[in-house]
Amino acid sequence: MNESITVAVDDVPEIDPKYLFRWEEPQQSYVMLYPEGIVKLNETSAAILQLCDGNHTIEQIISALNEKYTTDVSDSVNKFLEVSHAKGWIRNKS
Repeated sequence: MNESITVAVDDVPEIDPKYLFRWEEPQQSYVMLYPEGIVKLNETSAAILQLCDGNHTIEQIISALNEKYTTDVSDSVNKFLEVSHAKGWIRNKS
């Protein structure tokens, strides 16, 4: 998908039900499962997606991760969420 998605600080993302986000012991990492395959996630991507539970705004997600990593991760989080939204992994809670 080449669609350009912009996320807003007050958006409340959640993982799309077509995808399953979970820890995979054999992979020793979090993964995103979907009918066509699996995506192995790095630690930062997993930390972002764990907060995409339909209860946190993007502003709250960024704030929590800024504390966790003790650095400003705003741009990286926004970019990851835009890509995740474009791929269909997440959607805004309705």
